[in-house]
Amino acid sequence: MKKKTTVLNKSKSLRGQIFLLVLLVGLIPVTIVSQVFLKLYERSSIDSDVAYMTSQMQQLNQQVITSGYVNGTESPVLDERLSMLAKAYSGRIMTVNASLKVVRDTYGVDEGKVIVWEDVVRSMKGSTVSYYDRENSNLIVAIPITPQTDSSDHKPQVQGVFVVCRSMDYMVQNLEHFRSVEIIMLLLTYIIVITSAVISSRRFVMPLHRISKSISDVTGGAEEKPVPVNDYAETEEISKNLTAFMEKMAIVDESRQEFVSNVSHELKTPLTSMKVLADSLNGQEDVPVELYREFMVDIGNEIDRENKIINDLLSLVKMDRSANTMNITRMNVNDVLELILKRLKPIAEKQNVELVMESFRPVTAEIDEVKFTLAITNLVENGIKYNREGGWVHVSINADHQYFYIKVEDSGMGIPEDSLDHIFERFYRVDKSHSREIGGTGLGLAITRNAVLMHHGAIKVHSTLGEGTTFDVRIPLNYIAKEEKA
Repeated sequence: MKKKTTVLNKSKSLRGQIFLLVLLVGLIPVTIVSQVFLKLYERSSIDSDVAYMTSQMQQLNQQVITSGYVNGTESPVLDERLSMLAKAYSGRIMTVNASLKVVRDTYGVDEGKVIVWEDVVRSMKGSTVSYYDRENSNLIVAIPITPQTDSSDHKPQVQGVFVVCRSMDYMVQNLEHFRSVEIIMLLLTYIIVITSAVISSRRFVMPLHRISKSISDVTGGAEEKPVPVNDYAETEEISKNLTAFMEKMAIVDESRQEFVSNVSHELKTPLTSMKVLADSLNGQEDVPVELYREFMVDIGNEIDRENKIINDLLSLVKMDRSANTMNITRMNVNDVLELILKRLKPIAEKQNVELVMESFRPVTAEIDEVKFTLAITNLVENGIKYNREGGWVHVSINADHQYFYIKVEDSGMGIPEDSLDHIFERFYRVDKSHSREIGGTGLGLAITRNAVLMHHGAIKVHSTLGEGTTFDVRIPLNYIAKEEKA
């Protein structure tokens, strides 16, 4: 089983596939070309011999016919000439008349016999027919004997057939020689191609191994960044993306560490305060009622602060877990906003901040009331908390045929320009010391952005330091659930 798994892994290896590809591309064409060359040589030799033999025998046609040789008349001159040609061919020549009877045979063994051979019969119809006997290395050609004529109106009548048998031993020897050379050349080619395949596969995959090692070093605890691999445009692009990813992950990790530190501090501070207050009460005898009440109010405030931090954490976690769960209801958004502002009005009055709502038209939309309320509440509450004495928070609502728009403006301290791109990130806080003073956890805007995105909406921020901040929220009037990818 282990061996089978190893083979399977090798078959999936990019290096193995590159090796196999180079091997196939290098060996298959060479092997095919060598075989085709041998076949072409054999075919060319046969065709050349057939043409040469046909030309030589046709030169004797007129003399064979006029002398009556084709009909059995004796002709020592023609006998001698045919014998010489047969010796030159290392073979045999038979002269066959129109009745398919052998009238002359340079071997002298088949004279007087009748040849009923398909190729001879076809040749009697005027065609030159050849056949290569591969087993005996003989080329047999049937050549029609026709008289010469100047007229092209009709085809000359065939008087007989020359059956010429030629030995092809020379061609067989050449083929054997070529095959020996072919084997040597193929062996050399195979060695070169296999070596090239090994080197190429190693060279092509080496950059990926370096990238993999670089990732392993980083994930294994190395502090340095991934080593850039610029061998190819593709690996260079991968290296750039990997470096950017690792830098982003480092930022995220730093933010998470900062978040843990901040939340730990935020959770610990109220507990410490409550512990000090409780110890103070326990350490005193006959505590006045007024002091007791004052301490209990302080303890209650610290409990509220602790509760706020925990609720923000739970809201964020709940949104992550229920990203695809929306309780959509068609509601009057104006009424929802009025209810939100009514709840926050005591906080605004306590901080002497004017809270104003402006409605340009009635808006009815499909929303998740809980998530939508949480998002807008965070925006308005931030506008109140981070405002100046005697400031204002202005909330307006408008709509068109497709979206409704909510704008939350305040006259507060504003946000530095270099922080605008980060305020929606989890765990990010613009002014950490001031956020702690007023109980900020750095999660409110992250929760708001998640809630808006879950409605398929968008949120933008514009701010001038020392003058105030404006949040623009756009949400579709009709919620369309996006299908999950399979």
